[in-house]
Amino acid sequence: PGHDVGAHRQPVDRLAVRTYVMPWDEVSLREALLREKYRGGQSYFVTPRIKDLPDLEKFLRVSVPEVKFVVGHGQMAPTQLEEVMTNFYDGQYDVLLSTTIVESGLDIPSANTMIIHRADMFGLSQLYQLRGRVGRSKARAYAYMTTPAEKTLTLSAEKRLQVLQSLDSLGAGFQLASHDLDIRGGGNLLGDEQSGHIREVGVELYQQMLEEAVAALKERAGEDSLSDRGWSPAINTGAAVLIPEEYVPDLNVRLSLYRRLSEAEKSADREALAAELIDRFGPLPPETDSLLKVVAIKGLCREANVSKIDVGPKGAVIQFRNDFFENPGALVGHIAKNAAVWKLRPDQKIVVKGEWDTPAARLDAAEKVLSVLARLARA
Repeated sequence: PGHDVGAHRQPVDRLAVRTYVMPWDEVSLREALLREKYRGGQSYFVTPRIKDLPDLEKFLRVSVPEVKFVVGHGQMAPTQLEEVMTNFYDGQYDVLLSTTIVESGLDIPSANTMIIHRADMFGLSQLYQLRGRVGRSKARAYAYMTTPAEKTLTLSAEKRLQVLQSLDSLGAGFQLASHDLDIRGGGNLLGDEQSGHIREVGVELYQQMLEEAVAALKERAGEDSLSDRGWSPAINTGAAVLIPEEYVPDLNVRLSLYRRLSEAEKSADREALAAELIDRFGPLPPETDSLLKVVAIKGLCREANVSKIDVGPKGAVIQFRNDFFENPGALVGHIAKNAAVWKLRPDQKIVVKGEWDTPAARLDAAEKVLSVLARLARA
């Protein structure tokens, strides 16, 4: 109570902003600006100091002559500045070169590339807000945080930029406040009682869980559920599912692995990812092995339209999404044949009896039961 989780929800079809932290490099920046122009979009080019504007204008004129750019900064007369902004908004220019006036308020869906000059001079929340100017439509957005090529950064500037790169996600605003990523109490969103794991699950996946939890609350309140792609099954087995820090020490790498895992829908993709993990980091720890299983189980849940499976020491309880099963005849037949083990409860949930003492055994059981249901759904 008192905290509206809904406020953090992003539209489901927005993609994460790809964030690059890099030394100033004219070739890459030219490429970034042209890619945006040729896909019909616009770019922001932001610098912390007015005195750097002339150098950056020269860079655009000489190195990227193909783009039309306009300059805006806080010392202009308000009417002049407004005209610059309106013209950019109307699409008359490809690039808006400015000081941080774009930090808040501007909402231009066609602007999906952000280049920040001297990113090391901005604070974390400023960088975060600047990056939030792009990625407001369905197009993939890019943010380039550039730092001086010849200058070494202070440790704190480097840290800030690293944090930002690792919060390569829509829900990062949520993290920024407690940027150690240690958001406790969210564990059961993953369908995993050990709540400390949320810090390990990676920001994007966490954000997705948050959205699903919100959707579930809304569904209970009688509002529309998320679109078909937007639902995610809950799997509760008590197994620890994560990529441990000792296995993959680098946070950015861990987050990107979680993201790739969450997108690995085919078993071939998961096997390739597992092989890559073993190759790069050594044998899979049990928690990571379990994580791969959970991703596989989620795929089976989607095939069988199972919204939730709880597996305990004495059995499993399965709930179908909107109480719908593709092939009820086959299911009823299977339950009748296996009446000692399978039951259909009056509340439309299915109970499967079993003796599964360890979380690992419960994960295997979930996989077996769901394989049966997925097969029956296709029968």
